[in-house]
Amino acid sequence: MKTQSTKSFTERVHEIVAQIPKGEVLTYKQVAIMAGKPQAARAVGMIMSKNRSPKIPCHRVIRTDGKMGGYAMGGIERKKQILKEEGYEAL
Repeated sequence: MKTQSTKSFTERVHEIVAQIPKGEVLTYKQVAIMAGKPQAARAVGMIMSKNRSPKIPCHRVIRTDGKMGGYAMGGIERKKQILKEEGYEAL
C-alpha cells in the first residue's frame, strides 16, 4: 500500500473527492490544498474532467466563486441536478 508521500497527486485528489459527503461540495482550490499543492486548482479540474469512476463523485467539486465548473458526464445542468438530489442547497 502506498503511503501519503508516495501517492501521486491524482491519487490524492481521487481519495479526497471520494470522501466528500452527499449534499456537500469542495472547491477545486480546496481539493488542491488538501492534496498538498495549493496552486494546482486547474490540475484538479483536469483530473476531474477525466474521471469516469462512479466511486469518485467529481460533481461535488465546484469553482471557488460558487459556479459549477464543467461536468464531463452530462454537463453543468446534470451536475446541478445531481447536487440538488443529494441535498446541496446553495444552487
